[in-house]
Formats: sequence, structure tokens, C-alpha cells
Amino acid sequence: MAEAPAPPASELPAPDPLAPDPAHDVTPDAAALRVLAHPVRLNLLSRLRQYGPATARQLAAHFALDPGSASYHLRRLAAGGLIEEDSGRGTRRDRWWQARHRTSFHDPGTNRPSEQADSRAYAQALLLAYSDQLRRLAGTVPLLPDDWYAASVFSDYTLLLTPDELNAMKAELADVVGRYRELGHDRPQRGADSKNSTDSTDSTDGADGTEDVNGTEGTGGPVPTPVSVQLQSFPLLDR
Repeated sequence: MAEAPAPPASELPAPDPLAPDPAHDVTPDAAALRVLAHPVRLNLLSRLRQYGPATARQLAAHFALDPGSASYHLRRLAAGGLIEEDSGRGTRRDRWWQARHRTSFHDPGTNRPSEQADSRAYAQALLLAYSDQLRRLAGTVPLLPDDWYAASVFSDYTLLLTPDELNAMKAELADVVGRYRELGHDRPQRGADSKNSTDSTDSTDGADGTEDVNGTEGTGGPVPTPVSVQLQSFPLLDR
């Protein structure tokens, strides 16, 4: 008996915008959530995801950490399956680390009761990491080129919503982000460094230690640049 033909793509159900892409993303299990429930580890992981492989010395210099502390947290991330050694780089002196995934997806609504404590600890650490990132990014605002500053947005909204309405808005926003994320697949990115580099500072840093945010890479035109898009939505209960 012949199999029925597959339905045309236009009739297939739309993908869930909140679902991770198995080829690029990870859904942390309870053990990984416990590893990630630390702001320093979250910042290290975010840096590797945004700017590519780095050594413990480079990351320690960027975050003003003790190199031994940075190495410890990197080993914990590796044990949790979130980063791995980049064996094609470095020397015996320096181990290079790279992120294994593009993004972590964690939906608090899917937690089992036994995972609630780990989920909340992860969410708390994530907010602390975000606040640290924003404090450091505040120093780059005077350095932003005019076109990037004009394209940036700094907004805060207070809405009156039910949990169901918030879930619906969350799905819509994730769908928009997902469409623009697809533009970045296989695109060159500024800040690509040599595999033989062993400098203790990041290759995207300027001579004064600040990052090159022009995004031109000597090409005479704009090059796709990492852009932070942060979505946080939560009820205001501390009245």
C-alpha cells in the first residue's frame, strides 16, 4: 500500500517559538540548573557564547576574577556539559574553552515539583548575572557609534496581565526574536580571532581595554555584531 504524500509545508503546524532548536540550543536538566545557579558561571558562559572561545586568563582579565577562580567555574561548566575544550587552539600553558550551545532554554512552567527549587535558584542567579552585565555595559554607552546608539532601545513597561496573557505575549516576542535570529546563521561575526592567539586580553578589545563597538572589521562597512536582546517579565509583588 502506497504511503500518503506528505502535506505541503504551508499546511504543517507552525513551530513552537518557545521550543529550543536541538541543533543549537540546550534545555538544562536539574543537574545543569544547579551548575548554572551561580552568576559568575552564567557570565562566563554568556561571554563564550557571544564572543567565541577564550582562555581562563582572558576571561579572568575581562571579569576581574582570580585566574584560579575562573578556571574552577569553567571546569564546573564543562562538567555540566555546557562548555568544552577547544582542542584546536592554544598551547600547553593555556586551555581554550568554547560554548557547546547557542542558548539555554528553561521554561519554569514545565518543571516537575522536585525541580522547583533548582529552577528558582537558576532564575535568581540569572537576574543577578543580568544586573552585572548591565552595569558593565553602562560604561560602553558613551563609546557607541551614533548609528548603533540610534538603533538601541532602553524601555521598561508595566502591564496589567493575567498569567495566560503573559504566556501569550511571551510566545509572540519569542517568535519575533526567532525570525531575526535566523538571519545570523552562517553570517561572519566581528571579533573572530586567530586560533594561534594566546594574548591575555580579548581580541575585540581596544588598546585602552574597551571593546571595539564600531563593527566594521576593516571592511569599510557594517559587519553583523552581537546584539543583546534581553526579555524579562515577572509580576511586581513587592508592594
